[in-house]
Amino acid sequence: MRATVGDRLVLHGRIVGQHDRTAEVVEVLGADGGPPYRIRFEDGHETLMSPGPDTVVRHEDPAT
Repeated sequence: MRATVGDRLVLHGRIVGQHDRTAEVVEVLGADGGPPYRIRFEDGHETLMSPGPDTVVRHEDPAT
C-alpha cells in the first residue's frame, strides 16, 4: 500500500451494520509512501495507522 499526504483512506466496515469510515492522510511515516500513516477522521480524531486488507487508498486528484 502506498499513499501520500492528502490521500483518503476508506476503512470498510468489518461487521454487518458497521459503516465505512473515511480518513485523510496527514503524514506518511514509512519509507516510499508506505505505512504507518498519521490520519485524521471526519470528526477530527487523529491516530497512527498501519492499514489492513479492509482499507483502500483513494489518491487525491492533482487536477483539483
